[in-house]
This record gives sequence, structure tokens and C-alpha cells, in this order.
Amino acid sequence: MKRVTTLLMLTAFLFSSCGTSAPSLWGQYKTPTPAGGILATATSSAGTPLVQSVAINESANERIVLPTPTATFSPPDFFVTQFAPTPTISPSPVATESILYYAQNGDWLPAVAHRFNVETAEITSPKLLPASGLLAAGTLLIIPDRADILAPSTSATQLIPDSEVVFSASATTFDIAGYVKDAGGYLSTYREYLNSTAWTNGAAEIERISYENSINPRLLLAILDYEANWVRGEPENEFRKNYPLGYENYHNKGLYQQLAWAINQLSTGYYGWRTGTISSVTLNDGTTYQLAPSLNAGTVAIMTYFAQLHSQNEWLRIMDPNSGFASFYANMFGSPWIRAESFGAIFPPTLIQPEMILPFDIGANWAFTGGPHGAWESYGPLAAIDFAPAADKSGCTKSNNRVLAIAPGLVIRSEKGIVVIDLDGDGQEQTGWNILYLHVAERSRVAQGKWVDQNEPIGYPSCEGGVATGTHVHIARKYNGEWITVDGPTPWVMSGWTVVAGDRPYQGKLVQGERVITADVNGQAKSRIVRTDSDD
Repeated sequence: MKRVTTLLMLTAFLFSSCGTSAPSLWGQYKTPTPAGGILATATSSAGTPLVQSVAINESANERIVLPTPTATFSPPDFFVTQFAPTPTISPSPVATESILYYAQNGDWLPAVAHRFNVETAEITSPKLLPASGLLAAGTLLIIPDRADILAPSTSATQLIPDSEVVFSASATTFDIAGYVKDAGGYLSTYREYLNSTAWTNGAAEIERISYENSINPRLLLAILDYEANWVRGEPENEFRKNYPLGYENYHNKGLYQQLAWAINQLSTGYYGWRTGTISSVTLNDGTTYQLAPSLNAGTVAIMTYFAQLHSQNEWLRIMDPNSGFASFYANMFGSPWIRAESFGAIFPPTLIQPEMILPFDIGANWAFTGGPHGAWESYGPLAAIDFAPAADKSGCTKSNNRVLAIAPGLVIRSEKGIVVIDLDGDGQEQTGWNILYLHVAERSRVAQGKWVDQNEPIGYPSCEGGVATGTHVHIARKYNGEWITVDGPTPWVMSGWTVVAGDRPYQGKLVQGERVITADVNGQAKSRIVRTDSDD
């Protein structure tokens, strides 16, 4: 029988919170439908129609659909709709029209339903839809049209592929240092003192923060150059040297902290769209736009970032696909859509997590001290969880409880509190499944380049590698460069325990049948767990 052992004695579990933001490897820094019969169509990067509006004659039980045009590859060119504003968003009791939507890569039903302001059960399809998991790209969904009750909408034009936002395969051969040097701008001579890496040049900062957050370095360079002329020129004044992105806050002074702040905004949009937790964007002048439901996560990331510092007229100018940021980006790095097409979609038709185990020895006393929270930055995706070993006292103390590999793979990073294991063994973090372990002590830490089997030790938990209030290990998954959210379409299961997100970061549960372990940063009895033979 699978079981959980609860310690009856007063055993102190070390606090495991990663602080007010996710930890840093290198030191502390705190993620109207058109009128009847009119066809509105959108094409993906491969030319596949994504959205069609279809008039339904309920009394005659007829659906009028114009033929879908033959598609050829081109950057997305979506129709623009303007919805009548309304103070509240609530489902209409009767929908007399429906929208035909073709699922995009990374879509799953709960997120699609949220974007279109409908219930999941209201979405139908000629195909049998999966009860959970990702939808196959191109799957036709028939969705009640509730557009007339939504707020003013953004354009539906997709500005940038998802693979150009996350650190995906499209960036594996990108030479950050070489590009910065050849560009010859202010960044090529910039240096900044960063806690554990001391004096660090601009290119090294871009590389480091890209790997930390799994964010595409091309995107960071483009934003930096667009906002402050740092990459191919010189900033116009001292303010732009200290605050290149224009976010003026003492704690975000300097390139590294400015980029960390920007990544939080990008992650809020990107992963919020993926999971279906956001549906609008508010500009810094208070203007709010409903996000067109046929947008992609990459575009929403860009919209969310630029909304933080720009008024309506400025933001609309930046969002112009022909003269705004998308055009600027293509000028720096070539067509992102052609690049995305050559490397393929981020997710396969079906994505299944490999078998994983709890990261500690059978019989050892641990606690589930951190429910789903940011994989790296504080506003990042809820893709990480924390476990802390039993100890005689709280705080950052030495532990002899081993951290084990939850799945087999090649160790491709092992430094400064971090271990990254590449499950497909190709040596690249931007492809396939990768597991991040953070706060792994230097003592006996597994060496880079070593292949480890599942259940093999990789080191000991600690406070090393960033902000931590006590000895613990922080674990997160990513696939093809994208962090995999814990409570999304690909559940996280370890030794038969499924991770369930809570209402807020660090809250949550481990569930196995009727057994429930509740996350608690203090390691109280409700969070204590012992892995048993029967679990595996």
C-alpha cells in the first residue's frame, strides 16, 4: 500500500521559500463577429486558417460557411475586430453565431475557453476532443460567439512566434558575444558588477539571464536596442544608461535588473496566455484592451511588456506590424517566421512527461515546502516546486539527505547551486525535456558531462544559488526551452504523486488517490512526506 509517514516527534523542517522572487545563480535579485455569412479568416505562420466567423440560422438549423482559401506560407495577417465596450464580462445566455477556430500549437481547452469567454463544455469539434492535455494544432473548434459583450479588442495580428520568446532551438547557434561585438554599440563596451560574477560584460549578462530564465537572447537584444539604442548605437542620455528600458526604480538600476524586470513582464504575458489566466492588457495610461483570442503567446508577451511603460498612442505605434517593434526585430535578425518554420513547433502533437520519481531516498523524511511558484523570476510561470529535508533546526544548515535525479539524463550544467539534466542527452537546454535543480550544494555535486540514472544522487540540498530562507531543493521542468507549468496541460507526476497548484504561488498540494500532502513553508505535519517502495 502506498502511504505517507507523518512524524509524530517535533522534527524541524528547514524553511524552503525561495524569497520574494525566484532565486539567482549569481547572487540576490528578487514571472462583432462579422455580419451573417461573412467569413473572417486568419492564417498561421504556415498559412493554416485559425479563425473563421460563421453565421448560424438557428431556426433553419443551417450554418453558412464560405470555403477556406488555399494557404501559402506568409507571416500572419489577421483581421482586426473592434468590440463594443461593456463594464462586465459574463456569458450570454444564447449565442446565435459561432466562431470556427483552428487550434494553435500549445493550445489546450481551458485556455481557449477563457480567451473566448465561454465554458469548456461549450466548445465542440468534428473531432473527439481530449479531456486534458494539448490540442493538436489545426484542430477545428466550434465556439459560441460572445464577442459583442467584450471590451475594445487588440488587433489579431501575430507579431512574433512563440519560439522567438523562449530560449528554443531557433537560438541554439546564435552567437551572442559575436553579435554584440559586431554591432559595435554601447553594449559592446558595457560592464557591470554582479555579486558572484564580479565585473561582467554586456554580452555575458545577456547570455546569463537568457539561460537563467530560458528567454530568447535575440528578443532581449532587440528590446534593449528598440528602447535605448544600446546594441547598435549609443543611449541618448544618462537616464537611458542607468535605466535602459525606462523603468525607473532604485532596485532595478543597471542592465541586469532592467532585463530581469522586463522578463517578468514578458513571462506574465506569455505564460498567462498559455494557461488562460489573462485576457486583457492595460497600458500605463489606464487604457485597457481585450486581447484578440486568436493571438499567440509570443505576441501577448510583447504586448504585455510594452504596455507597462507606454501610453495608448505609443503602444499602438509599437504594435504596428509594418513599422513597429516586429519590423524592427526582423531588421535586426531576419524574419522570425521563416526561422520558426525551419525549426518547427515547440510542442509535438502529444506531449507526455517521462516517468519521474520524488527527488529523495526511500524512507527519508522530507517536507513539501513550496507549491507551484516561479521557475526563476518572481512573476514567471508556476513551474517549480520545493522540497526540504528534516533537520534539527531551521535555516541554512548542512544536510546529509541526498537529492536524487527524478529522471535519467546528461548533466549539462553544474555550477553555483544549479544542476540541469538533459533527458534526451543531446547536450542542449533548448531542445527536449530538461530538469532544473536549484540550491544543490557544491559538496559532492554531480559533475557536468556525467550521465545519471534515475534515482542516482546529484548532490545535497542547500541555500546555495540565490535567495533562500532555508536548506531545500527547487525543481522545475522545461520542454524545447519553454517552462512547463505545473497545473497546465501536462501534469507533473512523481512517484505517483500529482502536483496541484494552489490559489497563490507556493501554495498547492501533492495528490495520490485520496492521499493529500499540503505545501507549507514551515514544514508542518501536513506537508511531510516519505517516499516508499510502493510509490515507485
